[in-house]
Amino acid sequence: MSVTGVAGMYNIKRLSPEVIPPSEVYAGTPALFLVRIRKGSQRLPSFLVRAESASGTSATIAMLRPGAFADVPLEVTFPQRGRAQLGAITLSSPFPVSFFTRYWTFTFGDDVVVFPRLLPARAGVVGDAGDDAGNSSHRERGHDGELERIALYSGSEPLRMIHWRLSARADDLFVKQFGSQMAEPLLIDLDTLPGRDIEDRISRAAWLVKQWVGRRPVGLCWQGHATPAEAGWRHGRQLLSELALYGLD
Repeated sequence: MSVTGVAGMYNIKRLSPEVIPPSEVYAGTPALFLVRIRKGSQRLPSFLVRAESASGTSATIAMLRPGAFADVPLEVTFPQRGRAQLGAITLSSPFPVSFFTRYWTFTFGDDVVVFPRLLPARAGVVGDAGDDAGNSSHRERGHDGELERIALYSGSEPLRMIHWRLSARADDLFVKQFGSQMAEPLLIDLDTLPGRDIEDRISRAAWLVKQWVGRRPVGLCWQGHATPAEAGWRHGRQLLSELALYGLD
């Protein structure tokens, strides 16, 4: 028992986890966090290393060599919007025999901004696009928005849109496609959105932001506060952060 105990502790010694959060986390929706486990410089590898989050989700690494690292996904669900912490990550292993499980617990205090739960919305916005607002799948193209994708050259795009560096490495011509900022701005009025309570209205506003900010400029207002309309996902995350922290800070 003494030998297996020493071997088991040595097996998980010099393991350190690093948490890489996803770019967007929504309340009530499972979010996939990446846990990067590094192995310090030792002579022997570590076997059967299990990473477990405070919420109970876990993943196992069969073997981790000295000086290497491995990424394991952990699914975490936050019930409420606002600032949250992932909490503790426990690294454990039953190696070399399954009589005992040795473990280390690491606490992470960094905040994660949890965006509101998403609820579909259509009405109650200023500058809406009509009855199909929030349901249209049309995507406008332009030359002044954010870069959205790289596509094959169709012959109709201006030459300045050709991605010359990428085309030089391939047999085809590729063009850069941008979103358009010329569409009519969408101003979401949180005070006039439908919903049973403020949380419902916040969730519907978040859905409108996620649905539209990649297609047209979107702004947000409530009780005298206003965020000017802009397009692009960076601006969208700013709006979602404001909604996530509404009434909490």
